[in-house]
Amino acid sequence: MFSLLLNRRKLLADPKKLGRWGERYSEKFLKRRGLKLLARNFSSRDGEIDLVMVDRDSSVVFVEVKTRANEQFDSAESAVNYSKKNKLVRTAKLFCRKYGIENRALRFDAVIVVLGESAKPQVRHYQNIY
Repeated sequence: MFSLLLNRRKLLADPKKLGRWGERYSEKFLKRRGLKLLARNFSSRDGEIDLVMVDRDSSVVFVEVKTRANEQFDSAESAVNYSKKNKLVRTAKLFCRKYGIENRALRFDAVIVVLGESAKPQVRHYQNIY
């Protein structure tokens, strides 16, 4: 937590660093809930999947991570729209074909991380977004 306080200014000043930090923070958050990492930043011509994980019930979970410095102008959830969900599904299908896991149960989640100016970051996890 102390390192977060030292780096907060740098994260707030650089959107790319903030996004990478949010993905790592989300990964740790999900691992504490029993999920295991399969892949990070899987990309194809159709899009990118931030995290691919396996839940305790063996289902493959495709996770879209949205990280925001704050939500002053709009909620981060609004960025996980219909178009984004469709890209996520198309990319997930490619991932499944590539790794031969078409017969596994699939789930699509979103994790929202809001860093804020102080205190602990807010995390909201939405399961089955699609």
